[in-house]
Amino acid sequence: MATPKIVLFYAFTPLADPEAIRVWQRDLGEALGLRGRLIISGDGINGTLGGDLPALKTWVRSFRSYTPFRDVDIKWSEGTGLDDDGRSLDFPKLSVKVRDEIVSFGAPGELRVDENGVVGGGTRLSPEELHALVAERGDDVVFFDGRNALEAQIGRFRGAIVPDVETTRDFVGLLDSGAYDDLKGKPVVTYCTGGIRCEVLSSLMTARGFGEVYQLEGGIVRYGEKYGDDGLWDGSLYVFDKRGSVDFSDHAAVIGECVGCGQPTNRTANCPDLSCRTQDVVCETCDTVRCPMHAAA
Repeated sequence: MATPKIVLFYAFTPLADPEAIRVWQRDLGEALGLRGRLIISGDGINGTLGGDLPALKTWVRSFRSYTPFRDVDIKWSEGTGLDDDGRSLDFPKLSVKVRDEIVSFGAPGELRVDENGVVGGGTRLSPEELHALVAERGDDVVFFDGRNALEAQIGRFRGAIVPDVETTRDFVGLLDSGAYDDLKGKPVVTYCTGGIRCEVLSSLMTARGFGEVYQLEGGIVRYGEKYGDDGLWDGSLYVFDKRGSVDFSDHAAVIGECVGCGQPTNRTANCPDLSCRTQDVVCETCDTVRCPMHAAA
């Protein structure tokens, strides 16, 4: 029986020939019938792929055969299904591109990477170490969401600071503005979906004088695998594919509020009007009336 799976992964490591990596990954993905998105730069690779389990296992073996990618943390989750050709229904196609940054903070000149990863980033915390820090330092610990504000509307760490950003490129300006300088004397734990955005964000914060910066290793994904909905996390995890969000248990809290009626929902959707570029937390009932609501607002 076909088994749809999705893998999420990244690696910060110097790559001498990103274009060669792009061609290799494109050809390999196409040969295995995979779909998803990969971004490659001179600083590493970032990607998510969907496909049948045997195909993804073959991809993993090939991917890890390349020495710089040998120890990459690959996170597995359930896909929603496969089409008649055995291709993932969670992605429209396979996209493999070379960019200046593998996660777009708009600050490629600031990032320093060596064979061990990002230089000058925050101290890594496993989920267990995060709990130990909170037990020791209590309310002094600040959770700092490294995702965009929409993602945090449906799920976040309890009491987290959620910057009002639409994209990762907004973080640099906010940090430079001094908006969070009051946190410079506190233990700050940055977190994001799989860990990649916090690799960069924690290094940007450290470079700007935040003295005690941590990053949740493996991101929300690894935390959810360990503690589910019985720890410090509330709600659903936003994901960038057709699933929309994932829950860690059958008792996940629903903390999102529909932009139309205010009812609890973890559903997000693009505006149905192609001229409107808004994405909202919205229930199915209110989905078709969002453009009039935006106009009224």
